[in-house]
Amino acid sequence: MQLPAGAFAEDDVVRTANPGGAHTIVLICEHASSRIPPEFHDLGLEADALTSHIAWDPGAMETALALSGRLGAALVYSTVSRLVYDCNRPPEASGAMPAKSEIYTVPGNADLTEADRRLRTDIYYRPFEQRIEEVLNERGDDAVIVTLHSFTPVYNGVQRDVEIGVLHDADSRFADAMLEMAEGYDIRRNEPYGPGDGVTHTLKRHALPRGINNVMIEIRNDLIATPEQCLAMAAYLARWLEAALATPRQPQLGETAK
Repeated sequence: MQLPAGAFAEDDVVRTANPGGAHTIVLICEHASSRIPPEFHDLGLEADALTSHIAWDPGAMETALALSGRLGAALVYSTVSRLVYDCNRPPEASGAMPAKSEIYTVPGNADLTEADRRLRTDIYYRPFEQRIEEVLNERGDDAVIVTLHSFTPVYNGVQRDVEIGVLHDADSRFADAMLEMAEGYDIRRNEPYGPGDGVTHTLKRHALPRGINNVMIEIRNDLIATPEQCLAMAAYLARWLEAALATPRQPQLGETAK
C-alpha cells in the first residue's frame, strides 16, 4: 500500500498530520513506517524481514490518516522503523532497539553500547515524545489520546482469532466506554497484548500523568490490508470513538465526580 505523497520526509523523524485539527482526540501512530535510514544498512536484515510486521504496523498509518481526516483530529506519527527505535517503548526497555523480534535476529541491534542507545534515543525518540507533548498542550485538559496499531494474524506459529484489541493501562475509563458498545468484530480487552507486555508506554508517558482519557487500539492487519479496508475501518472507528466520547466521563480513582 502506498502512503500519500509527502507522508514521510527523509529529514524528519516525527511528523504531524492535520496539525490544525480541532478535535479533542489526538491520534498517535508509533509504528507508522518501515523506513530505515541508509546509515543503518538495513540493520543487516533480509528483504522479507524489512517488509514484515516486525519493521512496522502494516495498515496502521493508512487507517490513522483516514481516521484523522474523518474526525478532524491531529495525528502524530514516527517516520522510522520500530527496529531503529520503537517509540512505544521507554529508552531503558530492551525492546526499544530490539536485538530479536519474533523469529528474526536483528544484527544491527546486537551489542549496542550505552552511547549507541543514548544517541538513537536522542535522535529518534525525544523529538517524538516532545511533539506529542506539544500537541497535547495545545488541546488542554479535554484531550483524548488514541494510539493506533496493527498486529499479525499469526505470531510465533499461533493463530490469533481476536480482530480488534482495546488496550489500556491503569486508567480504563475510555476503554470501558468503548467495550460497552463494541460490536461487529471479535473485540477483546487487552488482547493480543496488555500492560504486562510493555505495550502501553505511550499511554503511561503522556496520558496517565495528565489524567486524560486514553486508549490503544490494535487491529489485526488482514482487516486493513487494502486501501478500501483502511477507509472502512477508519469509518467504523470514527463512529465508535465518537459514541464512546458521548458517554458520561467517569472520575479517576481518587478524583471527585463533577
